[in-house]
Amino acid sequence: MSVSDSSPAAGGATALSLHDGRPFFEKALVHGIRHGIVPTERVEAIAAEAPKGMVQIARYFGTEFLRPDLERARERMVNLVSLDLIEDSGGDLGRAAQSLREHSFLSRSKAGSDRLRRLIALPQNSNFGFLSTTGEPDVQQLSVWSLRSHADYRAELERRTRIAAAIEAARWFAERLDLDENALEAAGAEAEAVVRMGLLWHWMHPAAEAWPHAVSFEKRLSAMRRKGIPAPSRLPLPGGMPAEVAAVAQGHVAAVLADAARTLDAATAPRALLRPMGSFRARYFLEDDPLAEVDGYHQGLDALLEAGDDGETDLAPASRTWERLTQGHEDEHSLLTLFLCLAAGVPRKTVLTEKAAASLVRRVRKQGWQPELAEAFIRTHAAGARQGSYLALWKSFVDESAATLLNHRDERLEEARALLRRECHVADGAE
Repeated sequence: MSVSDSSPAAGGATALSLHDGRPFFEKALVHGIRHGIVPTERVEAIAAEAPKGMVQIARYFGTEFLRPDLERARERMVNLVSLDLIEDSGGDLGRAAQSLREHSFLSRSKAGSDRLRRLIALPQNSNFGFLSTTGEPDVQQLSVWSLRSHADYRAELERRTRIAAAIEAARWFAERLDLDENALEAAGAEAEAVVRMGLLWHWMHPAAEAWPHAVSFEKRLSAMRRKGIPAPSRLPLPGGMPAEVAAVAQGHVAAVLADAARTLDAATAPRALLRPMGSFRARYFLEDDPLAEVDGYHQGLDALLEAGDDGETDLAPASRTWERLTQGHEDEHSLLTLFLCLAAGVPRKTVLTEKAAASLVRRVRKQGWQPELAEAFIRTHAAGARQGSYLALWKSFVDESAATLLNHRDERLEEARALLRRECHVADGAE
């Protein structure tokens, strides 16, 4: 219901709260006229400017020769003026009326458009791989947002402002440890994951001068476990941190403290924790360094060989059964697929169709599964040098996936199938 700006609320116990649905521009103009803030000549000027503005806006978004385009242009123009007035005045009709008196109508329309352009220039996503580099607002986005409400604008502005703050905080942490932004972009790093790792790594290695990769993180974590370093009760922040970065970092402190305690838990092998598709790697960004990972692999292999020379380690090769079932596929996705099939009691494969994956989930939910069968298979048939890492891989998968696989509320199997597509080898589009 529309009411005049000066209408008093109905009195007494039966008072009604009336909603004024007019655009803020209209309310401010009426208020200004009634209270003598906006003179007659200014009203006449607005009436003269408005048609010109409508034509300009219609031309920008389409054509000024079609009536529907002109009608949408009128709506956009009123929205733009209203947006600037309400933002500039804080919703105060008196201040908004003064702005209409002191500034031209078209200038308020442009000011509203500029606000939308600044909104659109803010990042929509905290993933560095999706940051826009064009520097020019998308006309399509302007077309959409010029018709949205002020409440939508404020909600989106707050959301994008938080994202922008997270990105700037991530850049600060990355620059501090000489991590180039191109690496973040190439890896599709999430700003929040960069901030969390920056906080965690500062606690783990305060004197570090480089961003961690999987090998350096594993070495540091293993050393901390050997020394019996306790989980932190508080998380120290790096020195020289700007206030705006600290504000973002504080929002992650509680989660990082909890994860710090989990990383020190010896029940989880470091390599299982650092699985490329695991939950830890999704939440904490590690720099890709293939050479370091190859070096780490060879160093570990050398250590096993030295231990084998001393008779301390069983380096038995993989059995023929292992070779037959894996068919030479030693990647994590294929192995987890095989282990899951063993645990579920279905035909043993290293790749599943979508239909087979769904059938496996239904069987697990109906009859249960036996993860220990996969463990026994690994101990019996896997190469001695790799059994530890395979067991850790399987344990990590079981711990992280059991709740989803056994969740009967997921009636359409959407969460379970998404899990298998992410962690196992499910053929795309195959049924």
